Amino acid sequence: MRLRLIWPGKTRDARLRALSAEYLKRLSHFARPEVTELKETPGTKAGIDRDSKRISDRLPSGAVSVLLDPSGIQLSSEEMAAQVRSWENSSIKEVVFIIGGPNGVSPELSSNVTQRWSLSRLTLTHEMARVVLLEQLYRAYTIIHGLPYQK
Repeated sequence: MRLRLIWPGKTRDARLRALSAEYLKRLSHFARPEVTELKETPGTKAGIDRDSKRISDRLPSGAVSVLLDPSGIQLSSEEMAAQVRSWENSSIKEVVFIIGGPNGVSPELSSNVTQRWSLSRLTLTHEMARVVLLEQLYRAYTIIHGLPYQK
């Protein structure tokens, strides 16, 4: 299964970029992860709409789309693993995870995704949210495959 991660802007912090690269490498043992970093527009309404349009244009038809959203559902690691397993068992070919810009995404994009998840009730920087998502996806696969991993 392909896991596509889409977000506006580059990860500027070298330490977070290194952590993201490490989890992408680990994930590649289980799935085909692919990151798409889009040009980020300043946080005006028009900028949010432009970023959301760029994201929408990158969503493949037939893929499951998951928007990371503070008002989305919160899953435990085990529940995330069960969701990933369900997608694999249903022969889902691609799942796209979307992290919007610092000012969010347009209502149109938000209403057109398959699911909305929240990583935490805490406020995370967008760069940190990227690392947390990648780590939790890796953790989900270790749970699915019964591999040891930190608890």
